[in-house]
Amino acid sequence: MSLSNPEKSSTAKPVTLITGASGGIGSALARALAGTHELILAGRGGAALNALCAEVGGHPLVLDLTRPETFADALAGLGRVSNVVHNAGVVELGAVAGQDHAVWTHTLAVNTVAPAELTRLLLPTVRQERGTFVFVNSGAGLSANAGWGSYAASKFALKALADALRAEEVANGVRVTSLYPGRTATEMQRKVRSQEGAEYTPEAFIDPQTLAATIAFVLNAPRDAALTDLTVRPGSQ
Repeated sequence: MSLSNPEKSSTAKPVTLITGASGGIGSALARALAGTHELILAGRGGAALNALCAEVGGHPLVLDLTRPETFADALAGLGRVSNVVHNAGVVELGAVAGQDHAVWTHTLAVNTVAPAELTRLLLPTVRQERGTFVFVNSGAGLSANAGWGSYAASKFALKALADALRAEEVANGVRVTSLYPGRTATEMQRKVRSQEGAEYTPEAFIDPQTLAATIAFVLNAPRDAALTDLTVRPGSQ
């Protein structure tokens, strides 16, 4: 799936790949970037992803984030990639005493191992573009609370991945940003609130469009700036 000539012209739009594209933050970001970026929208496939691609003029990329050994084939012939937004994620609340290895393995696979492998495979073309990696982390990637062990561990590891990548690639002109959102009005948050036995009140949380605007600013920031770590909290906090 070659989207454009690998030789970038001075007028070519950046090509931005978004994982978890059909979710709340991913779809908001795709809409925010439509028209100014070529979009590769990665997800598990299905009607929602296809409809979003049709809406914003994006190109679907079907990925199973639990199977990193399939990524190389899925990315073959992709062409230019300027930016990568690692947005996909999973969460399962539970005490350390109550979550077995299957929960930890699945959470770490999707939230940490998949971004690491996608980064490794896409790094050569992002280097050519002097592009940007954005890791959508979480407040849980900075502070772990009771019941959040497996999720927080995966996000702490994601921070380490981003920090190491930034130090390794700064000389190549690659920018790396970690974004730490607070609670956001998405279906994932609806699930979390259900697991917490609490009401889901989206108006109390960050609007996904706000995070999309933040990520768009990171991607479009002038080259004299590198936004390394951004924390976004609901306005009521």
